[in-house]
Amino acid sequence: MGKYKAILFDMDGTLLPMDMKEFTTGYFKFLWKALSKYNISLEELVPAIWESTGKMVLNDGSRYNSDIFWEHFATKFDGPMEEIRKDCDSFYGNEFKEAKIFTQDNPLAVKAVRLAHEKAENVALATNPLFPMAGQISRMEWVGLKPEDFDLVTSYENDIFCKPNPKYYIHTCETLGVRPEDCLMIGNDENEDMYACSQAGIDGFLVTDTMIPSAEHPWNGPKGTFEDLITLLENL
Repeated sequence: MGKYKAILFDMDGTLLPMDMKEFTTGYFKFLWKALSKYNISLEELVPAIWESTGKMVLNDGSRYNSDIFWEHFATKFDGPMEEIRKDCDSFYGNEFKEAKIFTQDNPLAVKAVRLAHEKAENVALATNPLFPMAGQISRMEWVGLKPEDFDLVTSYENDIFCKPNPKYYIHTCETLGVRPEDCLMIGNDENEDMYACSQAGIDGFLVTDTMIPSAEHPWNGPKGTFEDLITLLENL
């Protein structure tokens, strides 16, 4: 094993290349169609999702992210919320798969995760836990990965913090049973991945192919393309 006991991967823009605006705009339209029987307009749905997501980001660790999302989302509509939630769960396990068209291929994703397992005892998919697990699984499948490839996958059902809160990373380390200083975080967002993980005491590597820059927290640490990441993992 190498110098790290755990290697953490971000998903969107890291293992799975994408333009976040293009992806969210596209998949929200798919979700809207899946909920069409409730007479919710796209103009109503999108702000409600973003507002409810914002509430999750502010989670203080007292409840699961999913509970916070649905509590706020329910204040936006008068429809049968239990049925709407069931249909959303079904969407992320089914129609959501079609949103792959709004992302790009990454033939090196499987290799990166395999190398990480060779170099560390634990490998986690530390993707922001804003999606249900079905959505996390769908997105990892788009680059040839599956849940069994990770020792931990964070989702809105099983996590109590979100990025960019450093407590998200601390909680992830606690779940894995490792110290932050024994971990490496690989991500593409200077603020949510690099700055936040460094605030938790975790080393970071910034993947620059579809990087999300931060004027407030620019990253001056290790960085490079996904191919550079492969070289880094090989040499750990």
